[in-house]
Amino acid sequence: MNLHGKTVLITGSTSGIGLGIAQVFAQTGAKIILNGFGDIEMAKAAVAQKQNGNIPGYHNADLSDEKQIIDMMHYADKEFGGVDILINNAGIQHVSPTESFPVDKWNAIIAINLSSVFHTTRLALPNMLKHNWGRIINIASVHGLVASKNKSAYVAAKHGVIGLTKSVALETARTNVTCNAICPGWVLTPLVQQQIDKRIADGAKPEAALKDLLEEKQPSGQFVTPQQLGELALFLCSDRATQVRGVAWNMDGGWVAQ
Repeated sequence: MNLHGKTVLITGSTSGIGLGIAQVFAQTGAKIILNGFGDIEMAKAAVAQKQNGNIPGYHNADLSDEKQIIDMMHYADKEFGGVDILINNAGIQHVSPTESFPVDKWNAIIAINLSSVFHTTRLALPNMLKHNWGRIINIASVHGLVASKNKSAYVAAKHGVIGLTKSVALETARTNVTCNAICPGWVLTPLVQQQIDKRIADGAKPEAALKDLLEEKQPSGQFVTPQQLGELALFLCSDRATQVRGVAWNMDGGWVAQ
């Protein structure tokens, strides 16, 4: 697929799912803007390797802060002429029973996992509508479709992302802008690794901790990969997907089929 001339902004893209998606899109010739924390130079190099050495753009916005999101979108407008493809991927997690869920963790999860999606979308849409072309892809979760205990904030945020996706899809239905969500099951990201590590800390052997995590939810017994999610996102940007609108597309090894 050729996306030369298009700019792709991927939030939370310095590791895990976001970086995998960035690498897939880099091979299309699109201009990539990364966002996130951690080993930024490694992330830039990983994307550049897929794009003949071209260094991607980068903005360090903390997505819990509306002002920093606005600054990131201004950066995209000034340096790249606006965002053509917006992939909202950034997310955090905290696991706790609802009655003892820390309020600050709730607020942070809602801000980063849900409110940031609203802010990037509202700021990207004017340019997309002006040019009558755009793609908004929200990386939700199977937890936007079904719940798990002790993840009230994450589940609430991801359900909200799917609702927002549907609303934007309806508002743009008569245009060449589409909005869809992808709902991954277990992907071996740093967030999921934390849950495996907790099981190990509680006494499970490493292989058993990984196997048990998968078997509890994911019938395939295999992790979804960032590459697979990137390929699905790429399909949603193609002409073949122009009538795919407002969809919450689960890639979950059979999780939701149960």
